[in-house]
Amino acid sequence: MRIFRHYTDLPGDARGCVVAVGNFDGIHRGHQVVINEAGVIARAENRPWAVMSFEPHPDALFKPEAAPFRLSTMRTKARMIEALGVDELLIQTFDLEFAGLTAEAFVDKVIVEGLGASHVVAGYDFKFGKKRQGDCDTLLHMGRARGFGFTAVSKVTDADGVVYSSTRVRDALRAGDARSAAMVLGRPFELEGRVEHGDARGRKLGFPTANIHLGEFLRPATGVYAIRAGVDAGPDTVWIDGVANFGRRPTFHAADDVVLEAHLFDFSGDLYGKHLRVKLCERLRDEQKFDGLDALVAQIRLDSEKAKEILAKSV
Repeated sequence: MRIFRHYTDLPGDARGCVVAVGNFDGIHRGHQVVINEAGVIARAENRPWAVMSFEPHPDALFKPEAAPFRLSTMRTKARMIEALGVDELLIQTFDLEFAGLTAEAFVDKVIVEGLGASHVVAGYDFKFGKKRQGDCDTLLHMGRARGFGFTAVSKVTDADGVVYSSTRVRDALRAGDARSAAMVLGRPFELEGRVEHGDARGRKLGFPTANIHLGEFLRPATGVYAIRAGVDAGPDTVWIDGVANFGRRPTFHAADDVVLEAHLFDFSGDLYGKHLRVKLCERLRDEQKFDGLDALVAQIRLDSEKAKEILAKSV
């Protein structure tokens, strides 16, 4: 998959694409339908299959004081989009200048002049342009006038008729319901980051951990999770079962920020400085403060055994 950083930089063989447009935070089941619809049209017309997304997320620009909410950083999102088979990804910088484009200017400058798009696909609720004045009707009518096709993908729902959405994933994770989040995403929620040096307490206790600060990622409910983790190698990532504590480590001190401490079963390599991917498979319990190290170690052993049982039953 080719990645481009601005709509004015596209080479000739990337233009004329069929493009899915949206924020696509998390690439949940609904997003996948939108992106795959663009793929079906692109393959039928023998045109490049493209996705256009925005970085940073618009909410980060307009609500800089908000708590971290991202389900996927651009790195994570790009990997997931590539896995769908997309030919090209346009990561458009979302700044005040770009946000100031009117809906008509967005269509003319970006879709027509920049991408030369033959067809645009978006979700039913897609809004764009200054003050979100553009919508699917705008794209449909301007497409007819400008010479490109448009498809609006209807709501995508589960068996109970509930719409798949990023908000639904966030609510599930904040409640500690990793299974429900995975159902909406179509896979376990995954976060990633650079492994940092900690205080080595885990190693001294016989349970060495890889410590990751979450950065822009949404903070799931604190507690202990059954996980799978691996050093990022794209589709060749080797996944290792493990258990992780996500929180402030109250037995030792109340940290200012939450940290993910992942212990990988039967692993003895050096992870410091590596980019680690971590899948939260199931939450085991709340984070808690223990009276002493013996009680903590005993609980870690119990958590590890429970995590192994759960992960042995999951794909």
